[in-house]
Amino acid sequence: MKISGVDIRPGNIIEYEGGIWRAVKIQHTQPGKGGAYMQVELKNLIDGRKNNVRFRSAETVERVRLDTKDFQFLFKDGEALTFMDKDNYEQITLDAGILGDAAAFLQDGMDVVLELYDERPISVELPSTIEATIVEADAVVKGQTASSSYKPAILDNGVRIMVPPHIAAGTKIVVDVYEQTYVRRAE
Repeated sequence: MKISGVDIRPGNIIEYEGGIWRAVKIQHTQPGKGGAYMQVELKNLIDGRKNNVRFRSAETVERVRLDTKDFQFLFKDGEALTFMDKDNYEQITLDAGILGDAAAFLQDGMDVVLELYDERPISVELPSTIEATIVEADAVVKGQTASSSYKPAILDNGVRIMVPPHIAAGTKIVVDVYEQTYVRRAE
């Protein structure tokens, strides 16, 4: 589906210069002289390159729709992640780099969504929040009550996040996977 260059929004996936790109940031600019344009920061979904491109309103780009499929994470072997298709039980192995920092939050048996382009996996979408256990939490520093004070803590997957002072080691909490922040105490 063709769209105008000024109709690109963050999260849109477009075909540009023979590659598949996701719009990360956009900025609409109307200079005093000349026509308006959209400054778009693109990230290549195949190799991870970034590119800044200006699209004028007269230019059109091809918007791409990705297929999504439900998979289940099975195990990690070094940098290789193995997933199973929930429909036909076929297994697929992907490089951990496709997930970036979120790879640390993968748990055995976790349901994920793979985005596919021409039957090739482009990205893996994890649940937005997961439950994790605090294995180590620093002691509260007395007297730091002027502002909302948070203390560093380490989760059972080795990720370091900031938590409120009342959270101690052994507490189960809910963590935002992509922001890597404390959300609330687990039920």
